[in-house]
This record gives sequence, structure tokens and C-alpha cells, in this order.
Amino acid sequence: MANGAETMKKTVEQFTSAGSTAFKEQVEKSLSALNDVNAQSKHNLEAVVASVTAATKGAEAIGAQVIAFSKESMESQVAAAKSLTSAKSVQEAVELQTAYAKSAMETMMAQMTKMSETAAASVKESMTPLNARMTAMVEKMQAAR
Repeated sequence: MANGAETMKKTVEQFTSAGSTAFKEQVEKSLSALNDVNAQSKHNLEAVVASVTAATKGAEAIGAQVIAFSKESMESQVAAAKSLTSAKSVQEAVELQTAYAKSAMETMMAQMTKMSETAAASVKESMTPLNARMTAMVEKMQAAR
């Protein structure tokens, strides 16, 4: 009987020891996974901040271009109006107005091209950190397979 009790005690101790070891390993794995998630979240937040910063810079650049273009356009309109008032004939006034309209259209098209290029560069720059995080996530998932 004592021998059976001793065997039972050893079995319970082994079971308890194995359970404690398994529990400890699972807790360590869970903590490690949580640390990985926290690190990923930190990197993701940094990428979002970098992206928003780049987008803000692009918006500021476009805003500055719009203000500069508006100022130049206003100055051009004033100059065109002055030249129209000095026209000596209707024919000359029509020629001046036609030249101004052509110049204004060309200037506006050039400005739109410049703003489009700035916007495209801004979008590219703001997406770069997000793309890097997505790439890192895909690589991590593929490595886990």
C-alpha cells in the first residue's frame, strides 16, 4: 500500500511539474508575442506619422504654389488691363486681349502640370513608409508559415 501511495505521489509531482513547465513556456511565448505586437504597432504608428508628415508637406507646397500663381495671375491681369486701356484701336485691343488670353491659358496649363507633379511626388512620398510597413508585415507572415 505504501508503495502504491509513493507511486501516486511521484506521478502527481511529475504531472504538476510538467504542467508548471508547460504553463511557464506558454506564458513566455505569449509575452514574446505581445512584445512583437507592441514593436509592430510602434513601427506602424511611426510609419503613419511619417506618411502624414509627407502629405502635409505636399499640401503646403501645393498651397504655396496656388498663392504664388494667384499673385502672378493678378499682376498679369492688371498689366493686361493697363495695356488694353492704352490701345489706340479696337483691332489693337482685340489683339492685346487675344495675346493675353493665350498667355494666361499657357501659364495656367503649366501651373496645373507643376501642381500635378507636386501632388504625385507628395503621394509617392507619403505612401513610402506605409508600403514599407506592409512589406515587412507580409515578409513576417511568410516567415511564420
